Amino acid sequence: MRILIIGGYGTFGGRLARLLADEPRLTLLLAGRSEAKARALCAKLRSESTLVPFRFDRDGDLPAQLAEAAADLVVDASGPFQAYGREPYRVAQACIAARVPYIDLADAADFVAGIAVLDERAKAVGVFVRSGVSTCPALSTAAVRRLAEGWSAVRSVSAGIAPTPWSGMGLSVVQGIAGYAGKPVTLVRGGRPAQAAALVETRRVTIAPPGATPLRNLRFSLVDTPDLRLLPAMLPGLRDVWFGAGTTPEILQRMLNGLALLVRWRLIPTLRPLASVFHWTINRLRWGEHRGGMFVVAVGEDAERRPVRRSWHLVAEGDDGPFIPSMAAEALIRKMLDGQRPVPGARASVADLDLGDFEATFARRAIRSGVREEIAASEPVYRQVMAGAWDAMPDAWRAVHDLRAGTLTVEGRAMVKRGKGLLARLVGAAMGFPAAGDDVPVTVRFERRGNAELWTRTFGGKSFSSLQEPGQGRSVRLVVERFGSLTVAMAPTTHAGRMSLVIRRFSVLGIPLPLWLSPTTAAHEAIMDGRFHFDVEIGHPLTGMIVLYRGWLAPS
Repeated sequence: MRILIIGGYGTFGGRLARLLADEPRLTLLLAGRSEAKARALCAKLRSESTLVPFRFDRDGDLPAQLAEAAADLVVDASGPFQAYGREPYRVAQACIAARVPYIDLADAADFVAGIAVLDERAKAVGVFVRSGVSTCPALSTAAVRRLAEGWSAVRSVSAGIAPTPWSGMGLSVVQGIAGYAGKPVTLVRGGRPAQAAALVETRRVTIAPPGATPLRNLRFSLVDTPDLRLLPAMLPGLRDVWFGAGTTPEILQRMLNGLALLVRWRLIPTLRPLASVFHWTINRLRWGEHRGGMFVVAVGEDAERRPVRRSWHLVAEGDDGPFIPSMAAEALIRKMLDGQRPVPGARASVADLDLGDFEATFARRAIRSGVREEIAASEPVYRQVMAGAWDAMPDAWRAVHDLRAGTLTVEGRAMVKRGKGLLARLVGAAMGFPAAGDDVPVTVRFERRGNAELWTRTFGGKSFSSLQEPGQGRSVRLVVERFGSLTVAMAPTTHAGRMSLVIRRFSVLGIPLPLWLSPTTAAHEAIMDGRFHFDVEIGHPLTGMIVLYRGWLAPS
């Protein structure tokens, strides 16, 4: 299969080439105005696909260039699609005339929604034309369809993307954002068309796939995406739709919110002249975790017309997140190789891919995703926080945490070590941690108190307690544990039947403090030889290890 990738040596086209590089059945023509740049990328990539540098000028003789390429599929990954001028669909039109299928990675709302003007022409010659084969709307709408499975109606959809601050952002992307910042965005509210100011409205969300370390609670600002226009047409009865971007560091986003407000108030006409300044700032003032993510929340009615809410979450580690905008095109091409071609016609890509197609692509990268059902407050604390990851844990593990009311007691044996430094001993004594021992009898008593659990751990007659509960606000999706004046918010992460706790926030006397000042905790739980085993080490950078205890427990 021969594929012409316009912008093939650029950001998104180059990533698409890397994603497809393991497929020997493909010949990839990496195209653009600079054949030298295309040659450089072809020489750099290790690929089982055949890579061919190709000069392509979208403003040149398109029929002649397409004939020379002799491609089975054209992928436009060049952009910015907001700036394609008076003939925005000239490449797609040329492909239809040449009877060559066409897809693009556009996320510009007008461009993606407007591609349908070519529908009759594409059907007449029997080729497919798809716009928005990218994160929005291909992935976002696939997530909505997964969430709404079995429902009778969808009433509300909200979604957001949080790119890693270390991925970098192209000038053309920044120019597009700056151009509509503060300007009206068309959406649906209360079941009616409405308008809201871009990058002025904000919401806070924690992206947390079940069993994965969540992103920090992030601020999302309203952005214009194709979903705002396409979802109301897809989902009759949809009353509200919202889409945001959660860029970090947050201080830069807040500055952009403030400037967008000036545009909304008509104190300045546009932020576009500042795009180069924004571009320089965003790509140099970067800090925080090298992680990104995405969420989609759907609210509706199930088959029995009862209110229901589900959410889909994705977290991508390191450099894998920036590949996501190109993964829809990758998934579609792999389906074509397997003989599954989109039906003829021109439309936005909202039904060509299912979430399962993306999940197969995610599995090859450090990307975790999953659906969260809303769990009742009467359920065990860890089930509320872990959602679907709870069900994947072994029965013997769940039995130790399955407290809905009253009390639960488990017993076993443990080994205890204590830190030897003076400060570590003082802190350990103040917290009531047990003395060292090699074979210490241990009892843990769980007592349900409202939506919290009081854990009383007794090692050889020495007891210490903490209160655990589902987090709220910026600690949502976390287990919050309180030891007197110290509060720690932890993420329960899972892998192969093992649960670990990762500290994400902490405070003293209610005052939030940076994580580099937090206790260092390594806490793991697993089932081995049919028994519940625990391994906990608590320390601090200033004290070193304070206490370590590991052993096994069983219900009394």
